Amino acid sequence: MTRWRLTVEYDGGPFMGWQRQDHGPSVQETLEQAIFRMTGELATLHAAGRTDAGVHALAMAAHVDVAKTLTEHRLREGVNALVRPAPVSVTAVEPVADDWHARFSCIGRRYLYRILNRRAPPALDKGKVWHVPVALDAEAMAVGAAQLVGSHDFTTFRSVHCQSQSPVKTLDSLTVERVGEEIHIRAAARSFLHHQVRSMVGCLALVGRGRWTPDDVKVAQEARDRQALGLNAPPEGLYFVEAIYP
Repeated sequence: MTRWRLTVEYDGGPFMGWQRQDHGPSVQETLEQAIFRMTGELATLHAAGRTDAGVHALAMAAHVDVAKTLTEHRLREGVNALVRPAPVSVTAVEPVADDWHARFSCIGRRYLYRILNRRAPPALDKGKVWHVPVALDAEAMAVGAAQLVGSHDFTTFRSVHCQSQSPVKTLDSLTVERVGEEIHIRAAARSFLHHQVRSMVGCLALVGRGRWTPDDVKVAQEARDRQALGLNAPPEGLYFVEAIYP
């Protein structure tokens, strides 16, 4: 039995999320079906994170145990051939120790949120960005973002369906940068609550539009109440960027 680490890129648009679902296609199920067709084994994939429906990944880390003897090249090429035409790609494969775990060995996760901030709607990036047609003040958004960095009770920014045992998380960084016609919001932490990044982005967008002040972001966080949330950003602008390991 070999434990393989997979690095996976995917467009989350057609999927109900990473995790296997009874009511629609998932990235996990798509990959597991490909591995079954290739090996005849009912293998289970474990990922560093569970992205929601419509959320994308640039480099999701996952692992799977396979009994059949395979090379890295054959596993990568075989899975990529068998997942077609689903927008999923295994970009790298490597054997890892039997006790390595994509989720539990992970010590950090990074996300990117893309806001297209122009009047004209996206054509090429439709479904890949959140289109906000009114001007956003990125500098004010950055001031608001800075107030969320550190260890806090993020109940306000937590989905009611979140399964985390505690609402307290340590946000290592939350930055806002204008890149041409886009605003990029980058978040890094050991782990995140369900919907935390999208909820923070939604509130920062309210700051950018002038509906909230940067201090209102802190007020919302300190309320520790989901009802204090101003806005939950849509999933299509969110990307899982990287899982960090020792």
